[in-house]
Amino acid sequence: MTVATREIEAVGSDGHRWKLIARIPAHPRAALLWLPALGVAARHYEALADAFAARGIAVLLHEWRGNGSSNMRASRECNWGYRDILTGDLPASQRVLQDVAGGVPLLIGGHSLGGQLACCYAGLHPAAFARLWLVASGTPWWRSFPAPLRYALPLVYRFLPWLARRNGVLPGRRVGFGGNEARGLIADWSRVGLSNRYAARGMDVDLEAGLARLSVPVDTVVMTHDWMAPAGSMRALTAKMAGPVTLDVLPAAQIGAPADHFSWMKTPATVADRLARAIT
Repeated sequence: MTVATREIEAVGSDGHRWKLIARIPAHPRAALLWLPALGVAARHYEALADAFAARGIAVLLHEWRGNGSSNMRASRECNWGYRDILTGDLPASQRVLQDVAGGVPLLIGGHSLGGQLACCYAGLHPAAFARLWLVASGTPWWRSFPAPLRYALPLVYRFLPWLARRNGVLPGRRVGFGGNEARGLIADWSRVGLSNRYAARGMDVDLEAGLARLSVPVDTVVMTHDWMAPAGSMRALTAKMAGPVTLDVLPAAQIGAPADHFSWMKTPATVADRLARAIT
């Protein structure tokens, strides 16, 4: 199968610039906008994009602010949150997706935080996408995690925003969570972890109501030993939406790598198979 490899520049509403990594088969049967995990640059999903393209699905890998090809870096002076991503960046990436899709169904999905924001964005645009694909994702709500981890999480969700405010950014590389992340982003994420309600500071839209109205099919994959996104966390996220849900729980033997939060990215064939089979 002939697959075109491209990088396409996108520009957000506030001047943020980044490059979408594209894999476009000659005759795609669907087109997917893929959102990375927190602190992970788009280039780390090229193997996944190749796997989807080999199965007839065109893929655009979105780039988060502050990562990879983004022209922004989080600092005391440069801050952002969910609002900037949902209203400024993702609409620009969606426009590129529409341009390359050629009329095939549009999909949106992501890994970890990317899956969460894919759900929120689809809830804001319920007619835009035919399906949602979520991998190693789920709400960070502390009650959706098994004991004893669940009892520590409320402390984490208070400590990390405090640390980000004190430093101007979250020093994620130092603390072992994400990259150097904008304090507004960490504040929005932490509030979900404590309340199980999605909201974006400065955005006068009910994200939870949008999720509740979303009726597209949701195809999900979780890893058996992923303590960062266990099956309960995924179920709590998909329970917010009205569409039918499929859940695959993959062990290491099927992935060909440890069944944790990140290792599957290096051997993504099984994940791509499980999701691509939904497109007939």
